[in-house]
Amino acid sequence: MAIGAGVAVVIPCYKESDTILGVVQGLPDFVDQIIVVDDGCPDGSGKLVEEQVSDPRVKVLFHAQNQGIGAAMVTGFSWVVDNTESDYIVKVDGDGQMDPALMADLLAPLVSGAADYAKGNRFSSLEDLESMPKIRILGNAALSLLSKFSSGYWSITDPTNGYIAIRRSTLKRIKLAKLNKGYFFESDMLFRLSVIGAVVVDVPMASIYGAEKSHLNIRKVIWQFPKRHTVNLLKRIFYNYYLREWNVASIELPLGLLLFIGGIGLGAASWTSASAAGLPATSGQVMLAAVPIILGFQLILAFVSYDVSSTPRLRMGSKN
Repeated sequence: MAIGAGVAVVIPCYKESDTILGVVQGLPDFVDQIIVVDDGCPDGSGKLVEEQVSDPRVKVLFHAQNQGIGAAMVTGFSWVVDNTESDYIVKVDGDGQMDPALMADLLAPLVSGAADYAKGNRFSSLEDLESMPKIRILGNAALSLLSKFSSGYWSITDPTNGYIAIRRSTLKRIKLAKLNKGYFFESDMLFRLSVIGAVVVDVPMASIYGAEKSHLNIRKVIWQFPKRHTVNLLKRIFYNYYLREWNVASIELPLGLLLFIGGIGLGAASWTSASAAGLPATSGQVMLAAVPIILGFQLILAFVSYDVSSTPRLRMGSKN
């Protein structure tokens, strides 16, 4: 693949001593910089790379304490921006689940100018899902739906996929200090990209599942991810529809919510009063509640339709 510009790979690692050497040594020749970020690894993954890998492209950075995969990526991103001229930065996990042969496909939309950010998608075909544990399929499907709402990228699936590539110019527009420091990193990236209007594309790929153990705490994900997606959704709506500009969707959403919730409240009040009196609700009372509910629901759907149609499709660099 003729990249035509520098490519840097950032590899966050934590307890990856069994796989990290294979990951580093298996990267394509067109990669110019390899940044391994040892996130306070108790097994010395970073030290292992320093001792066993003589490749001049490799640079190992260390966190004194474990801070999370997002924090490791922020460290790696910052080092690449400050110390290299690489135009493209790729994230590869240190657990060996990402096929280095697919990196050229991941970079292709960026190199061609079609996108600002590309990410892997393991849901592109039924065949690719056969190797994925069923619990991960269900979990990722639910998270994909939440991510569509919070990020506004309605055509993007598999938001937790960590195989990502970003243009240097796009990365520099993101405030790295605000990125989530934990496992919500990839989902938070989509939200930050949405705020700056970046074009994001999915690249079909299958993941590799071996004997490695995931460091993800499922209990934390179940409680934390929905809450964080909700916060990002509210921020995105405020930024895009009220702070930056006002449009028809800015009116449709609050009016729709007001009518929908008001109709439900009115219906509940009418039913309660009629039940207390031992009488059935009149047709007028039913219609008085039903009409605002229907109108409110239609306005909410109109807002969602507008939001879907507003997904960034013109790459930032092509707007000038």
